Order: sequence, then structure tokens, then C-alpha cells
Amino acid sequence: MHIHPLITTSDALAELCARLAKADYVAVDTEFMRENTYWPELCLLQIADTKEAAAIDPLAPGLDMKPLFDLLTDNEDVLKVFHAGGQDVEIIYNFTGRTPHPIFDTQIAMMAVSQSEQIGYQNLVESWLGIVVDKGARFTDWSHRPLSERQIEYAIGDVTHLSRIFPKLLARLRKTGRGAWIDQEMEKLADPENYRNDPELAWHRIKAPGRNPAMLGRLKALAEWREREAQDKNIPRGRIARDETVADIANHPPKTQADLGKIRGLSSGWRENEIGRRLMQTLDRAKPLPDDELPSRTPRGAPLGKEGSLVADLLKLLLKIRAREIDVSARLLARSEELEMLAAGVRKGLPMIEGWRYDAFGRDALELVEGKLAFAVEGGRLKMTHVDDVAVADEVTTE
Repeated sequence: MHIHPLITTSDALAELCARLAKADYVAVDTEFMRENTYWPELCLLQIADTKEAAAIDPLAPGLDMKPLFDLLTDNEDVLKVFHAGGQDVEIIYNFTGRTPHPIFDTQIAMMAVSQSEQIGYQNLVESWLGIVVDKGARFTDWSHRPLSERQIEYAIGDVTHLSRIFPKLLARLRKTGRGAWIDQEMEKLADPENYRNDPELAWHRIKAPGRNPAMLGRLKALAEWREREAQDKNIPRGRIARDETVADIANHPPKTQADLGKIRGLSSGWRENEIGRRLMQTLDRAKPLPDDELPSRTPRGAPLGKEGSLVADLLKLLLKIRAREIDVSARLLARSEELEMLAAGVRKGLPMIEGWRYDAFGRDALELVEGKLAFAVEGGRLKMTHVDDVAVADEVTTE
């Protein structure tokens, strides 16, 4: 594979993208910094097909990134391969308003061919290629220029290894017949709605108990205000105020700006500074949350109670057994909150009782809840047994 020198000119990038546009797939990775900013700062983007690989410097003066972004977001003929690509996709979306498509994530794919929940890149490379990745350069300052040869070599290695792993992993998926299992997960990863940062919806990320409309209205207003403050200053939202502080203010709103100095998580300066004044104005304008925006009375299913919790525990045990039997990630089959909802009596809207998940796990989960499935120990291993089969076996033994 040909490794290009660091690409810093528009002509070199355009020529590279013209060649890669003819590939069946490209492996993609990014290096970025986001510790001190609201928007992640793209510092390097690496890309490779089966013939060539390159690192592109988006901080190079005058570099036109449009050919690269067009390749990633507009060219439907080239599959884009990532590993744990959520943050990479987010960065591309921030630049373009579009997401890479079609897309393939090797971390998600591994969930369909092994019991791995979230395999790391280093373990992926070691298990598929037998190569131990040097992660020493991983936590360096990618925004500092010039980049060292070691940094560039490390960064390009991410996509050269990935371009070799992808066809092997794809062959395994085809062999197991589970390619369709992850199609939905890949489409979710590429869904622009996952990356659209709407300040009006920021309150959904904050844990706040209860359904009091006035409190939730304050929470929504405060979360939106904090989001816009952070965006305007390009600093992490937690630097404005932590989630717990926002929830506390929504629950117990201060009567005057002077009271802000008494709130844990805010400095005494908030009693008289401009940001404190804007916070109080936000509270004054906050309106109770409308009924159609109130969270469900039964978030994640009805309250379980003692018996329901036991049923949920049995479902989780069933999930572990089934995942082990078919060698697939338990998380791909069902999430814990789904099991709790099923135990609480919910039957609609659960992914695990639809499509391929129903055949792989959901049918047995329903039968367990309905008393048609039991656990048994055979050969020192825990397994699932249908109650009717056990009854027939007992009759044969008695006769």
C-alpha cells in the first residue's frame, strides 16, 4: 500500500479524492480536540482504500476540504468504513450538515459475530491481524503544528489496518448470515438527526425527577440558554454550569440574582455578573411545559415492583444464555431497559420483539414471561427449556 506524505494542498487532496472515488470502500478516521471547546476541532483526517492511504491536515492554510467532504457524504458508490465512528460522523456533520453514507462500523459489526459489546480498536487489530498497536501517540496534542512523523505514522495506521480488517469481517458476516442484523444499526449511525444539535431539546439530556410542568419548563429554558451560551463562547457546556446545577436551579429557582451566589456549582460572581443576569432573565421568561411535551408517566415501562424486578432479572439471565449460545453481543439483541419494559407488561414498540431480534431472542423472552420457558442445568451448563418439553420428558420417565 502506498502511504502519501501529509496532504496540505488543495490540488493534492483533489487528486487523492478523485482516485478514491473509484474505490469500493474507504476506511476513515479522525483526530480531534474537544476538551476545551464546544465544537470538536478537527485536527487530522485519515483515509485509505486497498491501494493507498493518506493523512489530510485540515488546519493547513488555504486547504479546500470540499472534495473530501463530497466523497464522504455525497458519493453513494463508495462505502465508508469507521471503527466506533460516532464522533467522527459528528465532526463531518458539523462541517457539512450531512453524514457519511453508506456507512459501515466495525465495532457494531463485531457485535453480530462475537459477544463483544464495544471492542476497542487496539483489540480489534490484534484479534484480526495479530498486530499490537502502539497507542503512545493517541493522547498527544493533535492541534500542535508541526505534527511529528510518529504522530502521522500512528494516525495513518488506524486506516491502513481498518482497510485490511473490513473485508475479513464482511466475509465473517456473510458466512453467519447476519449482515441484515446490523443494517438498521448502520442506518442509525448515519442518521443526521443523531447529530443535529437543537438547543430546544437539550433538556432531554438532563436527569430530573418528576413531571411538574413548571419545573420542567424551567429546565427546558435553562438547558437551551446554557447550550446557546456554550455555543456562542465555544466552550464545553459544563463550563457554563453542570447538569446537576441546572437541574437544581430548575427545581429550586432563586428569587433574586443575589441568591445565585448560594447555589452549589456557581461562583459568587454570578450574583452580579452579566451571565447571572441572563440566567435570571431566562427563568423569568420560562413557561410551564405543555402537556404534549411532558415525559411519559411510565418512562422505560411501568414501575416493576418486587415481582417485576425478579422477572426482569430472569430475562437478563435468558439474554446472557442466548448471546452465549449464538455468539453475539447481548446488547445487539436487547437493552436492559427493554427487558424491564417487557417485564412490566409492555409489548408494543420493543425492537426485540420485531424482525430478526424476535427470531433470535424475542420469542423466547415472551415465552419466559408467559410461563412457557424454564431454565435447566444440563452437563453443568445452564440452558433454556420449554415447559411442554419438560412435561413430556417427565411423562416418558414415569412410564
